[in-house]
Amino acid sequence: MTDLTVWVEGAGAITAAGGLGYAKVRAPRVYWAAVGLPMAWGRFAISYRNTMDVCGLTVQPSGLRAFMSRRVRSEVQPVPPKIRRVRGTSTGLRVTLRLPAGLEPADLAAASERLRHAWGVHSVHVRPTKPGFVELRMTGFDLLRRVQMPKKAAPRDLVVPVALRDDGTAYERNYREIPHALTLGANQSGKSMYQRNLIKGLAQLPVALVGIDCKRGVEQSRYAPRLSALATNPDDAASLIDVLVAEMEDRFDLLAKYGVSDVWELPEDLRPAPVVVLVDEIAELFLISSKRDEDRRERIVTGMIRLAQLSRATGIFLEICGQRFGSELGKGATMLRAQLTGRVVHRVNDKQTAEMGLNDVAPESVPAACTIPADRPGQAVAADASGGWGRIRTPLTSVDETVSVCRKFVHLIPDLPALEPFRPTVAPVPAPTVPPMPTTAPAIP
Repeated sequence: MTDLTVWVEGAGAITAAGGLGYAKVRAPRVYWAAVGLPMAWGRFAISYRNTMDVCGLTVQPSGLRAFMSRRVRSEVQPVPPKIRRVRGTSTGLRVTLRLPAGLEPADLAAASERLRHAWGVHSVHVRPTKPGFVELRMTGFDLLRRVQMPKKAAPRDLVVPVALRDDGTAYERNYREIPHALTLGANQSGKSMYQRNLIKGLAQLPVALVGIDCKRGVEQSRYAPRLSALATNPDDAASLIDVLVAEMEDRFDLLAKYGVSDVWELPEDLRPAPVVVLVDEIAELFLISSKRDEDRRERIVTGMIRLAQLSRATGIFLEICGQRFGSELGKGATMLRAQLTGRVVHRVNDKQTAEMGLNDVAPESVPAACTIPADRPGQAVAADASGGWGRIRTPLTSVDETVSVCRKFVHLIPDLPALEPFRPTVAPVPAPTVPPMPTTAPAIP
């Protein structure tokens, strides 16, 4: 009987260890909640003061505090940031710290790599919350390996969640804050998946979607049910951009008539619908094959630059994608790129491409973009003109799912007569075939 008990206990221990190993790989959230969180919390609580001291994140105490310390003990210890709150989440730890005089959030951000190794977590992100307070966002495992968007992430008021950040929050494309953006990436890097998620979110909002896909529409024509306009060759693109510039000028006349400087200051019944222009491959608009195309290229470049410089106030936004976007595209390329505030760079083939997208807004993020592995499609580095940047990854979304959303929200297409000539033709959805019913009942044996 004793031998049987030993065997049962041994089998139970082996099964438990195997279960934890399986959960660590296949269900990291379960493993984190059961094992990772208690261990990380314990390491943080035990080693916090020493870790902050060796990382140089302490300051000398004030004169009064030093005097009181000498009364109690002989040694005066440096002062680390004061812990205000610690809470566990399904993906990591959130710690709110009160910074002492002499420390700033940049000091903690510079030491984030040392902190993550000291506390045995996957990453540590520093986020200022209010003057004197920061939040340490620790993640217990690689959240970008299997993307699971937060449940509360949903399109709203020109804010579209399109990817997951490596700190567990949603990366949102906010057109009110960042009106124009550039997305770069090599083939099979996830650029099309990013645009697909963006179109899926925008389709659920009352905005006009304008597609420019000079690859004969192979990418954007399938979303035709929700598009207000679509150009599939450079000639049509030039005409469409001229119409958009004219629409922008008409909206400026409307703003001047009512004495406001932004469409959002107009009454809701007078406010024109927002327009998002989706350019699939910017190089197709800039490159020409002969001199006779120079006039068309000049029209396109001039119109795009005018839209990038002026259209934000009129509710027209640009979303430009491409493999490269440098001075080799010709006159006007760098001028247009300078107007694109948001930057998302997927896996690239060379360092120069990453620098085209990131070097002028967040130079320290260029190495991160150059080290994205080929087996991580959809992973990218997102930055903006504020200098902040982070790693993101787009969730896997099928074409059929996006097309279904486009058909479902076709009623949200706004009425813009200027874009009607460019409205794509939508093929009718074929009715599902139903096998014919038998006319006679089968014989009963």
